[in-house]
Amino acid sequence: MRLFHLDQAGRLLLTDLGGKTTPPYAILSHRWGDSEVLFGDIMNKRYKEKEGYRKIEFCAKQAAKDQLQYFWIDTCCIDKWNVDELSKSINSMFRWYKGAQKCYVFMPDVTVFTATATDQQKDWKASFRASEWFRRGWTLQELIAPESVEFFSQEGRLLGDKQSLEQLVHEITYIPIAALQGCPLDKFTIPEKMEWTDNRETTEEEDIVYYLLGILDVYMPTSYGEGRVKARMRLEAEIDSSVPFMIPFSRNDDFVGRESQLVELEAKLFKSKQTRFVAIAGPGGTGKSQLALELAYRIRRQNKSCSIFWIDASSVNGVYQSYASIARKLKVPGWKEEKADVKQLIKLHLSRKDAGQSLLIFDNADRASFVSDRPFTMRDVNLTDYLPESDLCSILFTTTGSNAAEALLCKEVVELHEVEQNTAQRMLEQYLDAPMSKEDRLEAELLLQELSHLPLAIVQAAAYINTRRIKLQDYRIQLAKQQQKTLESNSQSPKVRLQAHRNESPVAATLFLSVEHLCGDSPLAAEYLFFAACVDRKDVLFEFLEAPSRREREDAIRVLNNYKLVTRRPAESALDLHRLVHGSLRRWLRKQEMLGEWMETTITRLFRIFPDASLGNRSKWRRMLSHAKYTLLRSPSKQQGGNRIKLARVYAVALMIDGWYMESEELLLQVVKRDKAVLGDEHPDTLVSMGNLASTYSCQGRWKEAEALEVQVMETRKKILREEHPYTLASISNLALTYWNQGRWKEAEILNVQVMQIRENMFGEEHPDTLASMSNLALTYNNQGWWKKAEALEVRVMEINKKVLGEEHPNTLTNMGNLASTYSKQGQWKEAEALRVQVMETSKKVLGEEHPDTLTSMGNLVSTYWNQGRWEEAEMLDVQVMQTRKKVLGEEHSDTLTSIANLALTFKNRGKMNEAVFLMRGCYTSRVNVLGSQHPDTTSAHIALTTWQLQYMKLDKQIDL
Repeated sequence: MRLFHLDQAGRLLLTDLGGKTTPPYAILSHRWGDSEVLFGDIMNKRYKEKEGYRKIEFCAKQAAKDQLQYFWIDTCCIDKWNVDELSKSINSMFRWYKGAQKCYVFMPDVTVFTATATDQQKDWKASFRASEWFRRGWTLQELIAPESVEFFSQEGRLLGDKQSLEQLVHEITYIPIAALQGCPLDKFTIPEKMEWTDNRETTEEEDIVYYLLGILDVYMPTSYGEGRVKARMRLEAEIDSSVPFMIPFSRNDDFVGRESQLVELEAKLFKSKQTRFVAIAGPGGTGKSQLALELAYRIRRQNKSCSIFWIDASSVNGVYQSYASIARKLKVPGWKEEKADVKQLIKLHLSRKDAGQSLLIFDNADRASFVSDRPFTMRDVNLTDYLPESDLCSILFTTTGSNAAEALLCKEVVELHEVEQNTAQRMLEQYLDAPMSKEDRLEAELLLQELSHLPLAIVQAAAYINTRRIKLQDYRIQLAKQQQKTLESNSQSPKVRLQAHRNESPVAATLFLSVEHLCGDSPLAAEYLFFAACVDRKDVLFEFLEAPSRREREDAIRVLNNYKLVTRRPAESALDLHRLVHGSLRRWLRKQEMLGEWMETTITRLFRIFPDASLGNRSKWRRMLSHAKYTLLRSPSKQQGGNRIKLARVYAVALMIDGWYMESEELLLQVVKRDKAVLGDEHPDTLVSMGNLASTYSCQGRWKEAEALEVQVMETRKKILREEHPYTLASISNLALTYWNQGRWKEAEILNVQVMQIRENMFGEEHPDTLASMSNLALTYNNQGWWKKAEALEVRVMEINKKVLGEEHPNTLTNMGNLASTYSKQGQWKEAEALRVQVMETSKKVLGEEHPDTLTSMGNLVSTYWNQGRWEEAEMLDVQVMQTRKKVLGEEHSDTLTSIANLALTFKNRGKMNEAVFLMRGCYTSRVNVLGSQHPDTTSAHIALTTWQLQYMKLDKQIDL
């Protein structure tokens, strides 16, 4: 959860609590407008010009009046580019509103003044009754969950609260007064709660169900596109069972056939008490995923005690997100820990004897190990390393080939081919809107033969017939004409054309017919389809799809969805393409000699949208990485310049920031080579590329290579821009850091002095860049053991920050911590202690006693007590930190385990060996369970435990003697 607060200068700050202790906060309930401040606007400091900023100001001022430092607003405290965070937020919303000290309802359609005389108050209750706020779906939980709900007019005037207006609110909403007064919701029946949704509306029809999740105390994956009825059915199924059923799709009511395969799968998966690895294998479009989905729902109906989980195995990120969702659902200890491997945690959890029976479905598992083509290699992730080992756990894969099945250790494979004629006929009837006449049956038989009885082709054909409202015979005629056009447009020999026609996928045939009509009837929808063919087929962001208006974009996407050419995911603002549709589209564009033009358009658009690689944009550019990679790898060689290089440059920087150093390096080598050839050695873009390449070398510890490039960039900028230019100073600072990392303190010092003096002369000593230079110089003094010089600079930085930012600002507290460390290195324990006590007390006051930064400051103070041999005081603080972390984070959280290890060390130093060994043994066991036996923290705990046990045994022998 993220919370806003204002610093002493009145600047808006957004704090990520990382799931840790939450201080008291206010929360805003409102309706979304057309110009809301979003998370990205906050991160990029571009929010004051938007209309929605007025609500942020209102919430901040009202919270301050109520003596609440923190507040939360849904539009800008949730990173909606982060799909996992968005899903988690939807399921956490009720809890967040319930935890608020105050909930402010901002009602822009309610006014307390007349239009003619602003000083004349009028009766606002009529507009209050008619307010749109009472008709929105999500505001139901925002009204019920918080204990204190206050209503405000568009002028920011308080109209009353939930208590003073409870009769009026009851008359408007029909919600029982008891519920408004905070009566526990389990006192009301589910049908009663469902009645509260009457006359409420949501933008997405599924939200009419999803906003009930918190009210009904249910966690359920969202699946936008399933519709209201299916979402309601999933919710009811979740309510009826306490056993997890994490399938992100509704049951396909049109599923027919495959009975023999369903029986075979159930027998293979559950016929014996051992881990079963079974695969559904078959060509694309044969309905493997749909068969797995139907199997999941049948097993759910037959075996209520079997947990069922669906994992997207098409990518590394898909596997991680699926495992993270499972960990959250099962409340697996330590899953939020950044260092923990969530896939390993799930493996260990489901391998336990008390985990019960489970089925894991890995969809689209066409590779056992994820390794991308060079030059943009990805880290290896082998699925078999993360499969639970339990007699009660069954594993099902869907895959296109038997080779992948073998690599996944599957000895049992259910082969899937085209469906039989009777099943195909039933399938077509099921998907068609209009009933089939006797005359239609012969046409259907002929059409299904043309479609090779392939399920995906049948679905697309039915969608075309339904959308255009034509007869089966007309569709078959149009399909034949389209296929003839394809043959005639092929310049190869008749024999080769005939063979190509026979080999063409039925999915491609139905697709090309749909595309032909889209080009005439909905050119914008056709453009979207062509663009989607040039990027990765999954998670095609709506932001990629340009349109004159949002409505026109929605209409075009709806057309594609009606033709079953895409799968729409409104919650993620994205759509997916089936693999066969994606591949066929690219072949069609190539035949029309349009692929090169569309690839160039795609590269230009991606570059224009790709955000700068600041941390605030991380979620956005992470979702764009796969698209940039796909497009760059497949763009024709003639597009090696221009926007392709620009896209490659920003893509490479994003990779570097995300830790993909070798991949970034290989890409930047190409960029630098091209920049030098086209722009010259001294062009600003060339220098930026060289600097970025040097950074990749630094990140890999290749200091000499980094140094050579940085010297070159620095000297060129000195020559062109002069020494005082900010870019030149940045180059000098980078070179100083490279010297510092090589232990060349004197050379780093000389450069840092130079930068500090120039910045101080140009900007003054209070400028952030000047202060950063001072801190860097102090660091070089520290590394050379020049404590007094370091101390003098750190004191100066601290005093300036106190003056400019205030004593309670995070930067000030950081400086105080640095100065305390310098005092410690000089053995000035009292001075260090005084500063660390001040940091701790300030953190307690500003952040609260349970905030992670407060606990960290207490840990730093403990180290000061250690150095003075004040073990009793150290023990008291250690115990306090440990107990607080146990309470807030749980006993197996990694921060809690660190506290336990610190307390164990204090016990050892006090001579309490029995207590020390006992604590460290528990710490080691927990780290094995949470982090795995090979994790560095686990290893250090094991070494300490082994050493202490030997010392304890020797001590015991001495006592016995």
